Amino acid sequence: MIWDSGTDDGKDYLKMVDEVRRLVERFEGLNLSKDSEEYEILRKANDVLQTSMARVEEEFKHMLAHNRQNFEPERLSFRSTEDDSLDDSSRFSFGDESVDDSIQRDSISRGAEVYVMDLINPQVIPDLRNIADLMFDSNYGRECSQAFISVRKDALDDCLYILEVEKSSIEDVLKMEWATLNSRIRRWTKALRVFVRIYLASEKYLCEQIFGERESVSSFCLSESSKASILQLLNFAEAIAVGPHQPEKLLRILDMYEVMVDLTPDIESFYPDDNGAYLRTEFQDVLTRVGECVTSTFLEFKNAVGSNVSNAAFPGGGIHHLTRYVMNYIRTLIDYSNSLNTLLKDHGEVQDPDSTSSPDASPAYGEDSSNDFSSLCPMGLHFRSLMSLLESNLEEKSRLYKEDALGHLFLMNNIHYMAEKVKGSELRNVLGDNWIRKRNWKFQHYAMSYERSTWSSILSLLRDGGLHHSGHSGSISKTLLKERLQMFYTAFEEIYKSQTGWSIPNSQLCDDLRISMSLKVIQAYRTFVGRHANNINEKYIKYSADDLENYLLDLFEGAPRSLNSFHRK
Repeated sequence: MIWDSGTDDGKDYLKMVDEVRRLVERFEGLNLSKDSEEYEILRKANDVLQTSMARVEEEFKHMLAHNRQNFEPERLSFRSTEDDSLDDSSRFSFGDESVDDSIQRDSISRGAEVYVMDLINPQVIPDLRNIADLMFDSNYGRECSQAFISVRKDALDDCLYILEVEKSSIEDVLKMEWATLNSRIRRWTKALRVFVRIYLASEKYLCEQIFGERESVSSFCLSESSKASILQLLNFAEAIAVGPHQPEKLLRILDMYEVMVDLTPDIESFYPDDNGAYLRTEFQDVLTRVGECVTSTFLEFKNAVGSNVSNAAFPGGGIHHLTRYVMNYIRTLIDYSNSLNTLLKDHGEVQDPDSTSSPDASPAYGEDSSNDFSSLCPMGLHFRSLMSLLESNLEEKSRLYKEDALGHLFLMNNIHYMAEKVKGSELRNVLGDNWIRKRNWKFQHYAMSYERSTWSSILSLLRDGGLHHSGHSGSISKTLLKERLQMFYTAFEEIYKSQTGWSIPNSQLCDDLRISMSLKVIQAYRTFVGRHANNINEKYIKYSADDLENYLLDLFEGAPRSLNSFHRK
C-alpha cells in the first residue's frame, strides 16, 4: 500500500491525482469536439481518475482497518465482578433464607459519563481526511462514505464483542434459563451505557475528524456504521420486553429501563437529523415497550405475592421467607422510585387497603387514613396495596397452625418485621408514619392475642374459685389445692415443651414478650402460693417462682426442650 511507504509518498500520490482531477474539471468546462486531441486527453484523464479513486478507496479502507485502537479501559471490565445475587430467588421462590440480604440493584456503571477516545491512530487522521476530501471533490463521495461505513461497521461490531454482547435472536432469548438471562441482562445494561457513552461518542468524533465540515456526511456515516450494533442491542431489549413477565426479572428490567432513559439524550444528540431518525424512533419504541414490561412485571409481582400458597405451616412461627423476600425486594425498588412513579402513574385505580374495615382494624389510626393515602405518590399507592396483599396472605398462612397461639405469634413476628423494615429505610417516606403506627398496633394486638390464647386458661387455675369445701365457705380444700397445682405444673410443662421450639427472631421483641408473660404468670403464681402457704405441703411445690421465671426465658429459642430432667424429686 502506498501509505505503508510513508506519509510523504501518500501526499505525493494525492497531489498527482488532484492534478488529474483539476485537468478533468477544466476540460469538462470546455465544449470539446469528440474528434479533438483535448477530448482524448479528457477521456484518458477520466480513466486515470477512476482508477485512482479505486486505489485511494482501497488505501482509505486499509488505513482505517489497520490503524484501529480498540482497547478496553480497566474500569469497563465486567468479567470478574458479576454477582448473581438474585439467582437463588429465581422463579419467585421464597424458600431460601439467603434472600434476606442478597437483593441488590446493580451499579450499572452509573458514573460512566461521555468519554471520547481515539478509535483510529491519531497520526493517520490527516491522511484519511485528505483522501476523503479528494474523493468528495472528485464526485466519489458516495464511494468514500460506503468504504468508511463498511470498515467501521465491523469495528463497532467488534466493540460489542469486547463488551461481551452476544448475538441472539428473540427466540434464543426466550428459551434462556433465568440464571443465564440474569447474567446477560446485567452485561447488556453495562454494555449499552459503555457503547453509547464511549464507543458511539468516539465514533461521532472520528466521523467529524475525517469528514470535517460535511455535517450531513458525518451524520450519515455515523448512523449507517452504528445501525447494526444499535439494533443488535435493541433486539435483546425487545426480546426481554416481549418475554414472560416473571417477578424475579423486575429489578433487571428496571435497570434496562433506567439506562435507556438515561441514554435517551445521548441518542438524540448522536442522531439529530433525518439520517438517524430510524434509530431514534427504534430506541424510543423499545424504551416504551421495556417500560410497559416493567409495569406488567410489577403487577405480576403483586399477584404472585397475593397468590403464594403454602401447604404446611411455617415451622416455629418465625418470619416467613415470603415476608423477607417482599420487604427486601421493595426496599430495593425504592432506588427506582422516579421510574416507578412515572410508569405506575396512570396504571389503574388503587384503593386504600387501610380504609376498609376489618375485625382487627385499629380505631385509633384509621381516622386520617384517607388523607394520608391520597397524598401518596403512585409508587406509594401500589406499595400500600402490595403490603395489604402480603398481610392477607400471611393471615391465610397463620390459619395453617393447629394452635391459635402459634398463629398469633406468627403474625406478630411477620407484621413486626414489616414495620421494622419500613421504619429503618426510605420506605418510611413512601408508606408514611401512619402506616407504621397501624402495624405497630397490629403486632402488639397479635402479641396480646398470643398471651390470651396461651395463658388465660392456665392462669385461671391460680384463682381461688372452686377451691372451698362444699358448704364450708371459709375452708380451703387441700386436695383441690394440690390438684390445681399439679394441673398448673402439667400445663406449664406442656407449654415449655412446645413453645421452646417456637421462634421470635427479633431479640427485643422476644425480651418484651417474655417480660410481659413473666409479669402476669410469675406474679399470679407467687400470689397463689403465698396466699395458700399454710395449706400446701412443701413436697407439692414442684417449682419455685424463680425456677418458672428462668424457664420462661427458654421459650422461643426455636429448639424444643423438656422440663422432665429438671423436676425436683
